[in-house]
Amino acid sequence: MMQLFSTFEHSTQIEMAISTLEKKGIERENIFVVPLDNRQENHKLFDTLNRSDGTSLIDIGAALGTALSVIGASIGFKLAWGPIYWGLIGATGGFIIGLAIRLFTEKVVKKKRRLLKGFHSEIIVIVDCDVAQAELVENILFGHYALGVAKIKG
Repeated sequence: MMQLFSTFEHSTQIEMAISTLEKKGIERENIFVVPLDNRQENHKLFDTLNRSDGTSLIDIGAALGTALSVIGASIGFKLAWGPIYWGLIGATGGFIIGLAIRLFTEKVVKKKRRLLKGFHSEIIVIVDCDVAQAELVENILFGHYALGVAKIKG
């Protein structure tokens, strides 16, 4: 006896894979489908030491801070406080503007995009079959766009 575990994205390919498996002689009782639950907690804005979502809040701020500090230092030669103060003022102002832009895009724009996208979690399909059928079942699952397949001899 052999068990094959596979994961699918939420799509019609799962139904097609199951019906193909049934046509090839795998009984319905030997096919087990488990949908994974979606995450219920909201996405966190700030990263922690153990979890990062891959987005940076300071990238636009650093770029605008650099650009405005150069502009502020250049103009500062003609102004009363001098180039150093105006460079620092430009860097601080640019960083704050960039941070505000990034916070707005993360909190408002991307939240709306996530809600409209309607993200669905993956689905796990477990198939019990004979060792002789394992290769056929694996090919059927991969042929219907399984994300991954694992075989366990039992």
